[in-house]
Amino acid sequence: MTGFGKASMQLPTKKITVEVKSLNSKGLDLNVRLPLTYREKELPLRNQIAHELERGKVDFSLYVEVTAEETSNKINAPIVMAYINQMKAILPEADETELMKMAVRMPDSLKVERVELDENEWIEIQKVIIQALANIKSFRNSEGNTLETDFRLRIANIRNSMELAAALDGQRIQTVKDRLKNNLAELQVNVDENRFEQELIYYLEKMDITEEQVRLTNHLDYFIETLSGSEANGRKLGFIAQEMGREINTMGSKSNHSEMQKLVVLMKDELEKIKEQVLNVL
Repeated sequence: MTGFGKASMQLPTKKITVEVKSLNSKGLDLNVRLPLTYREKELPLRNQIAHELERGKVDFSLYVEVTAEETSNKINAPIVMAYINQMKAILPEADETELMKMAVRMPDSLKVERVELDENEWIEIQKVIIQALANIKSFRNSEGNTLETDFRLRIANIRNSMELAAALDGQRIQTVKDRLKNNLAELQVNVDENRFEQELIYYLEKMDITEEQVRLTNHLDYFIETLSGSEANGRKLGFIAQEMGREINTMGSKSNHSEMQKLVVLMKDELEKIKEQVLNVL
């Protein structure tokens, strides 16, 4: 959801510049900065931005730079003349030019006239806003393409580590059997072989990771399928990543094998990187 968009245009008496910045956020956190003249357009503008950007911590700013002689400050002539007359009464010999300089510095000597919104001007400004929003969306799309490549690579790495862990399963089971038999041999006790086999099967079933491998494979496939969709899918990808984490953690708790645990650590590392980047997906 990170991005930046900027656009500007020159009107007859002013230059309009629009900047839009976006950072990660669970929802839409929108901050709009507008000159006082355009405040009445804030609500429809917020709706427009929300429709285009959907999510993110968004800062929208519209700047106006006056490029021609135009001012909303007018001299309040009656007030200025009143000040001059009062000062003449006090200083009858004073120079009128100096009195004028003093008068325009006095309170209320200037009055600010509210500039009414020109609808035709706003139509032109809308073109800049649309362009700035298009620019930030283009930025987001470029970032999204980079993220998609990274996601596919990390999903492939998790899948590869899972397959390597599955290949170690036979070796792991045999290691467990040998260790249990050696421990019994050291105890030098007679063991009912049938009962031993039953207990061994029960113990090995507790360590079986087949179900976790199947579910993790399904989650990996679903992640890629969702990633390839055209709709906004950031939240869904985050939920899938959580489910992947549960299966990987269960595999780790059942592994009881040093090499398999190393592979589980690699899967966890790749998944954490996915979770960090998923926050940046719309």
